[in-house]
Amino acid sequence: MMGPRGEGWVIGQFAIALAILAATFFTRVELPMFLQFMGIAMLMVGAIVIAFATLRLGKNLTPFPKPKEGEHTLVTSGVYGIVRHPIYFGFALAALGWTLYWGTLLGISLAMFLFVWFDLKARREEKWLAEKYPEYAAYRARVKKLIPFVY
Repeated sequence: MMGPRGEGWVIGQFAIALAILAATFFTRVELPMFLQFMGIAMLMVGAIVIAFATLRLGKNLTPFPKPKEGEHTLVTSGVYGIVRHPIYFGFALAALGWTLYWGTLLGISLAMFLFVWFDLKARREEKWLAEKYPEYAAYRARVKKLIPFVY
């Protein structure tokens, strides 16, 4: 349904991201300045997490949830030792930060929907990871999925 490598999941996340960007121009409200500053901080932290996670993956990086074929390794150190899906976490955090900064109610709703999308995508991805890497079950038991130390 979502493609042999999970192409539909990737298309969906970019469609939601585009909707979040478009929502910047609609349903804007004045939020307290501390929420706007919090939004900037979330956006920056999210971008940093994405950068560290991307660098840590190296040759394992793929836009698709299905792991690459061949001689690739399961990455469990660095930011991956804190959260199993740091790119999803960083992207969702940055999206929420963006919407808080701009004060768009529609965007905030879409950012929450993006988090749910990533949660569902991660479920599928983890089935593939467990099939490819026998050690994935132990990793999943010790590291939270999408929110460091929480969920």
